[in-house]
Amino acid sequence: MTNTRRRAAGWRAATALLLSGALVGLAGCAGGGAATPAEDIPAEGTDDGTTLTLWTRAPLEKQANLLVDAYNASHENQVELTVVPNDDYVAKVGAAAGSGGLPDLFAADIVYVPNWVEQGLFQDISAQVDGLDYKDQINQGHLSAGTDADGKEHVLPFVLDLSMLFWNKELFEEAGLDPEKAPATMAEYADAAKKIQALGKDGVYGTATGLNCGGCLVFTWFPSIWASGEEVLSDDGHESLLANDAAKEVYDTWRDLWESGAVLPSSQDEAGPTWTAGFTEGNVGLMFYPATLLSSTPFDAGVAGIPGVDGGASTFVGGDGIGISKDSEKAAQAWNFLTWLMSEEAQVDVLAKDNDVVSRADFADNEYAAKDPRLVTINEVASQGDTPVALNFQQAFNAPGSPWLTLVRNAVLEGTDTVDTDNDAITEILAQ
Repeated sequence: MTNTRRRAAGWRAATALLLSGALVGLAGCAGGGAATPAEDIPAEGTDDGTTLTLWTRAPLEKQANLLVDAYNASHENQVELTVVPNDDYVAKVGAAAGSGGLPDLFAADIVYVPNWVEQGLFQDISAQVDGLDYKDQINQGHLSAGTDADGKEHVLPFVLDLSMLFWNKELFEEAGLDPEKAPATMAEYADAAKKIQALGKDGVYGTATGLNCGGCLVFTWFPSIWASGEEVLSDDGHESLLANDAAKEVYDTWRDLWESGAVLPSSQDEAGPTWTAGFTEGNVGLMFYPATLLSSTPFDAGVAGIPGVDGGASTFVGGDGIGISKDSEKAAQAWNFLTWLMSEEAQVDVLAKDNDVVSRADFADNEYAAKDPRLVTINEVASQGDTPVALNFQQAFNAPGSPWLTLVRNAVLEGTDTVDTDNDAITEILAQ
């Protein structure tokens, strides 16, 4: 697999000139007061009773509340958390950036981080990050997404969210499948889904996905392509590679599953809000599913990396990065929160204890993971995953009616032979 850091760096070098106008315009905006010079920030920041503001988007509300509550209980500084509806977050950040009203700290979906870094929304924390003796243990996909064309770092991981293969062990056993063994290939995945469908249980389906949700499909289908040894984007993020042989095999597998009736019918129109509900309710045999939902899955589920066409395993390293905003005048205190966020207290005693993914590889096999081998699996697969980076990622993949959605819906629901043409349409957006 192409190294994430190298590919992200290549994208930033290619887009720095394109974004220079936005940077110039932003420099003239209000805000960005007298922040503490980076060289004057203590290694662990300053804990002096300052009130800090933090924004995050709603999907990470549970983890954000746990982290903020734990920090506030153990520090003089106090963090005031604002949770913003997911669909409103980008607009809220954009408006605040223009008026100088960003909070001290804010988290961002990792696919948006590169744009916001290049637009100057985060302060440079390179000196602080480089001073961490465990820097090489921090998730590299998130660090890379926050590194600009000059190699300066701006974010740390806030909460990781990995896409994983989950299966309902009870339904597996009923279908004559080994409940302790994960499907190792896409063909085995399809076979398991069909066997569960063949049980004929009312309201139960083999698998499910979000066929009208570009972000869901990116999160769960890209890993099958990576696990097959292929890439989804060119190194500079300007070309879509989603018409390669492995990708076409993935689409064909899902087309076959759809035609066989093994896919939850509501998947056809699922735009994201309820795309995991069928599995969580025990009515879907197996699916590609967010690791952050492990703690709220109410039955015995198996967990593994997402398989490729002929084997392998990968994951989409998603979730949010977090940094100090350009408008904060409390950088030393904000860094205190960030360095605590990377500590064992936060990563293990808060996140791992809640069955969430840790952001440091050296904490992967922790006391809580030892009690649940699934957590070890999730943490280990994180190092086999990737985070795609492209200037126009939102328009090409996540937006309603994106060319990526058109490609998938044509290939899976309509069975048209238009993958190459539809892939070219994705490239047209990426190349703009």
